[in-house]
Amino acid sequence: MASSSICRWRNGRGASWRLEGPLIPLNSDDADDPTSAIPVATIGLIVVNFLVFFYELALEAQGSQIDNFINAYSLVPCEYTHQCQIVAGAPSPFWLTLFTSMFMHAGWAHILGNMLFLFVFGIHVERSMGRLRYLVFYLICGLAANALEILTSLGSNLPGLGASGAISGVLAAYLVLYPSSHVRTLIPIGFLYWGARVPAWVFIGLWFLLQFFEGLASLNGADSGGVAYSAHVGGFVAGLLLVRLFAQSERVGRLRVYHRA
Repeated sequence: MASSSICRWRNGRGASWRLEGPLIPLNSDDADDPTSAIPVATIGLIVVNFLVFFYELALEAQGSQIDNFINAYSLVPCEYTHQCQIVAGAPSPFWLTLFTSMFMHAGWAHILGNMLFLFVFGIHVERSMGRLRYLVFYLICGLAANALEILTSLGSNLPGLGASGAISGVLAAYLVLYPSSHVRTLIPIGFLYWGARVPAWVFIGLWFLLQFFEGLASLNGADSGGVAYSAHVGGFVAGLLLVRLFAQSERVGRLRVYHRA
């Protein structure tokens, strides 16, 4: 992530934090869960992410301004390890990029994929925690994702951006809270997609294994395709460790009864 380079949607360099996996979620089987609480926090996060993305598109239409914005507000590991200078135009204090990078995306596929995962799983995690707890949990998971990305890319000057580190924590929370639920998903078979109803532990478990082993491969020099797998692992582990501190047991109990019905 870098003072002189930009994310891969512009010139092929950078780490976009997007949720990738063998399955595409459509919805969980709790679409009609027994609570009428509107997932305000999840919807709000999605709206903010899209507003920032539309701002990026506006800057891109103006030419080089998008380069300056991406470089200034993305996460650049070497800035935190003092192995490179902080890029001109970065927020002050520059550690605000730990937060701003969570709301930036590198293209339509990047933001649509991330927001789909956030909506499918986030609405139920929010209902289990409550709005404020959920927002704090989300941000902490994003910070953990950024921390592991810095630790595994100490000298990197490539700009990292995306919400998927925080969303990885949301997936971990969903797995812990509703392991017996199911996810309606699309499974790619060649050029076709097959609809299936997959246990949540299978869906999220397969996704995490992919992130973990791809992350190990990237540490050994393999091409990561511009995906910051270590950020996904960091957010997921943080979610596993913190979910019990933030979940409200009475909400979880009500939803679990529904899952098993």
